[in-house]
Amino acid sequence: MRVFIASDIHGSAYYCRKMLEAFGREDAGRMLLLGDILYHGPRNDLPRDYAPKEVIAMLNPLREKIYSVRGNCEAEVDQMVLGFPTLADYCLLSAGEHMIFCTHGHIYHEEHLPPMMAGDSLLYGHTHIPRAEKKGDKWMLNPGSVSIPKEGSAHSYAVLENGIFTVKDLDGAPVMNAEIG
Repeated sequence: MRVFIASDIHGSAYYCRKMLEAFGREDAGRMLLLGDILYHGPRNDLPRDYAPKEVIAMLNPLREKIYSVRGNCEAEVDQMVLGFPTLADYCLLSAGEHMIFCTHGHIYHEEHLPPMMAGDSLLYGHTHIPRAEKKGDKWMLNPGSVSIPKEGSAHSYAVLENGIFTVKDLDGAPVMNAEIG
Protein backbone atom coordinates (compact mmCIF):
# COMPACT_ATOMS: atom_id res chain seq x y z
CA MET A 1 0.00 0.00 0.00
CA ARG A 2 1.17 3.50 -0.84
CA VAL A 3 1.33 5.71 2.28
CA PHE A 4 1.46 9.50 2.10
CA ILE A 5 3.45 10.98 5.02
CA ALA A 6 3.40 14.59 6.17
CA SER A 7 4.37 16.56 9.24
CA ASP A 8 4.16 20.00 10.76
CA ILE A 9 1.17 21.61 9.03
CA HIS A 10 0.99 24.06 11.96
CA GLY A 11 -2.50 25.30 11.10
CA SER A 12 -1.66 26.65 7.63
CA ALA A 13 -4.76 26.41 5.46
CA TYR A 14 -2.70 27.35 2.39
CA TYR A 15 -0.15 24.56 2.83
CA CYS A 16 -2.76 22.05 3.98
CA ARG A 17 -4.57 22.66 0.70
CA LYS A 18 -1.31 22.15 -1.23
CA MET A 19 -0.64 18.97 0.79
CA LEU A 20 -4.10 17.61 -0.03
CA GLU A 21 -3.55 18.34 -3.72
CA ALA A 22 -0.33 16.31 -3.49
CA PHE A 23 -2.18 13.54 -1.64
CA GLY A 24 -4.66 13.36 -4.50
CA ARG A 25 -1.88 13.24 -7.12
CA GLU A 26 -0.05 10.50 -5.23
CA ASP A 27 -3.15 8.28 -5.12
CA ALA A 28 -2.12 6.90 -1.71
CA GLY A 29 -4.39 4.60 0.29
CA ARG A 30 -3.50 6.17 3.63
CA MET A 31 -2.15 9.40 5.06
CA LEU A 32 0.15 9.42 8.09
CA LEU A 33 0.48 12.76 9.88
CA LEU A 34 3.49 13.06 12.18
CA GLY A 35 2.06 15.74 14.46
CA ASP A 36 1.83 19.51 14.88
CA ILE A 37 -1.34 19.69 12.83
CA LEU A 38 -3.21 22.76 14.08
CA TYR A 39 -0.95 25.07 16.08
CA HIS A 40 2.30 26.85 15.30
CA GLY A 41 3.77 26.77 18.82
CA PRO A 42 5.74 29.56 20.52
CA ARG A 43 9.00 28.90 18.61
CA ASN A 44 7.56 29.31 15.11
CA ASP A 45 6.22 32.37 13.32
CA LEU A 46 2.66 32.13 12.08
CA PRO A 47 2.63 30.14 8.84
CA ARG A 48 1.00 31.45 5.68
CA ASP A 49 -2.83 31.60 6.00
CA TYR A 50 -2.86 30.40 9.60
CA ALA A 51 -6.43 29.11 9.99
CA PRO A 52 -6.72 25.97 12.16
CA LYS A 53 -10.52 25.78 11.69
CA GLU A 54 -10.03 25.57 7.92
CA VAL A 55 -7.42 22.82 8.38
CA ILE A 56 -9.91 20.91 10.55
CA ALA A 57 -12.57 21.25 7.85
CA MET A 58 -10.16 19.97 5.17
CA LEU A 59 -8.82 16.99 7.13
CA ASN A 60 -11.94 15.64 8.85
CA PRO A 61 -13.62 14.41 5.63
CA LEU A 62 -10.53 12.17 5.15
CA ARG A 63 -10.64 10.75 8.69
CA GLU A 64 -10.99 7.15 7.50
CA LYS A 65 -7.69 7.43 5.62
CA ILE A 66 -5.67 9.31 8.26
CA TYR A 67 -3.36 7.93 10.93
CA SER A 68 -1.70 10.47 13.19
CA VAL A 69 0.73 10.76 16.07
CA ARG A 70 0.91 13.52 18.65
CA GLY A 71 3.29 16.40 18.12
CA ASN A 72 4.62 18.74 20.76
CA CYS A 73 1.99 21.32 19.71
CA GLU A 74 -1.01 18.95 20.02
CA ALA A 75 -3.35 19.16 23.00
CA GLU A 76 -6.36 17.19 24.19
CA VAL A 77 -8.63 19.93 22.85
CA ASP A 78 -7.40 19.13 19.32
CA GLN A 79 -8.85 15.64 19.66
CA MET A 80 -12.23 17.21 20.37
CA VAL A 81 -12.31 18.80 16.89
CA LEU A 82 -10.38 16.30 14.76
CA GLY A 83 -12.22 13.17 13.65
CA PHE A 84 -9.18 10.88 13.70
CA PRO A 85 -6.93 9.87 16.63
CA THR A 86 -4.16 12.40 17.30
CA LEU A 87 -2.88 11.68 20.80
CA ALA A 88 -0.71 8.57 20.40
CA ASP A 89 2.99 9.21 20.92
CA TYR A 90 3.89 6.72 18.20
CA CYS A 91 2.63 4.09 15.80
CA LEU A 92 4.35 1.14 14.16
CA LEU A 93 4.31 0.24 10.47
CA SER A 94 5.49 -3.05 9.09
CA ALA A 95 8.12 -2.86 6.35
CA GLY A 96 8.58 -6.48 5.38
CA GLU A 97 10.90 -8.03 7.96
CA HIS A 98 11.53 -4.68 9.63
CA MET A 99 9.51 -2.12 11.56
CA ILE A 100 9.08 1.61 11.12
CA PHE A 101 8.69 3.48 14.41
CA CYS A 102 6.61 6.58 13.57
CA THR A 103 6.64 9.50 15.99
CA HIS A 104 6.78 13.28 16.02
CA GLY A 105 10.41 13.52 17.10
CA HIS A 106 10.24 15.58 20.28
CA ILE A 107 10.44 12.51 22.54
CA TYR A 108 12.11 9.89 20.38
CA HIS A 109 14.71 11.10 17.88
CA GLU A 110 18.20 10.25 16.66
CA GLU A 111 19.82 11.05 20.00
CA HIS A 112 17.13 9.18 21.98
CA LEU A 113 16.10 6.16 19.92
CA PRO A 114 13.11 4.00 20.77
CA PRO A 115 13.64 0.23 21.00
CA MET A 116 14.69 -0.74 17.48
CA MET A 117 16.41 -3.69 15.85
CA ALA A 118 18.97 -3.65 13.04
CA GLY A 119 17.26 -2.68 9.77
CA ASP A 120 14.38 -0.84 11.48
CA SER A 121 13.54 2.79 10.70
CA LEU A 122 12.75 5.85 12.78
CA LEU A 123 10.23 8.05 10.96
CA TYR A 124 9.77 11.44 12.58
CA GLY A 125 8.94 15.09 11.92
CA HIS A 126 9.60 17.95 14.37
CA THR A 127 12.89 19.21 12.88
CA HIS A 128 11.21 20.51 9.69
CA ILE A 129 14.19 19.15 7.73
CA PRO A 130 13.78 16.20 5.32
CA ARG A 131 16.00 13.19 5.85
CA ALA A 132 16.47 9.72 4.38
CA GLU A 133 19.75 8.40 5.70
CA LYS A 134 21.17 5.27 7.26
CA LYS A 135 22.80 5.77 10.65
CA GLY A 136 24.62 2.61 11.68
CA ASP A 137 22.20 -0.25 11.02
CA LYS A 138 19.01 1.86 11.23
CA TRP A 139 17.25 4.30 8.90
CA MET A 140 16.48 7.90 9.94
CA LEU A 141 13.56 9.22 7.89
CA ASN A 142 11.86 12.63 7.97
CA PRO A 143 9.37 14.04 5.44
CA GLY A 144 10.29 17.64 6.35
CA SER A 145 7.59 20.22 6.99
CA VAL A 146 4.50 21.00 4.97
CA SER A 147 4.29 24.64 6.12
CA ILE A 148 7.48 25.80 7.87
CA PRO A 149 10.56 24.16 6.32
CA LYS A 150 13.93 24.92 7.89
CA GLU A 151 17.56 25.12 6.78
CA GLY A 152 16.62 26.03 3.22
CA SER A 153 14.61 22.86 2.61
CA ALA A 154 11.46 22.75 0.50
CA HIS A 155 7.87 22.53 1.73
CA SER A 156 7.67 18.74 1.57
CA TYR A 157 6.02 15.40 2.24
CA ALA A 158 7.02 11.78 1.68
CA VAL A 159 5.62 8.65 0.08
CA LEU A 160 6.36 5.13 1.27
CA GLU A 161 5.69 2.27 -1.11
CA ASN A 162 7.28 -1.18 -1.45
CA GLY A 163 10.15 -0.27 0.88
CA ILE A 164 11.01 2.96 -0.97
CA PHE A 165 10.79 6.19 1.05
CA THR A 166 10.70 9.24 -1.22
CA VAL A 167 10.61 12.86 -0.04
CA LYS A 168 8.98 15.26 -2.52
CA ASP A 169 8.33 18.98 -2.63
CA LEU A 170 4.67 20.03 -2.67
CA ASP A 171 4.70 20.10 -6.48
CA GLY A 172 5.69 16.41 -6.51
CA ALA A 173 9.35 16.77 -7.51
CA PRO A 174 11.57 14.22 -5.72
CA VAL A 175 13.96 15.69 -3.16
CA MET A 176 15.56 12.47 -1.84
CA ASN A 177 14.81 8.78 -1.42
CA ALA A 178 15.98 5.62 0.27
CA GLU A 179 15.31 1.92 -0.14
CA ILE A 180 14.56 0.86 3.42
CA GLY A 181 12.85 -2.50 2.88
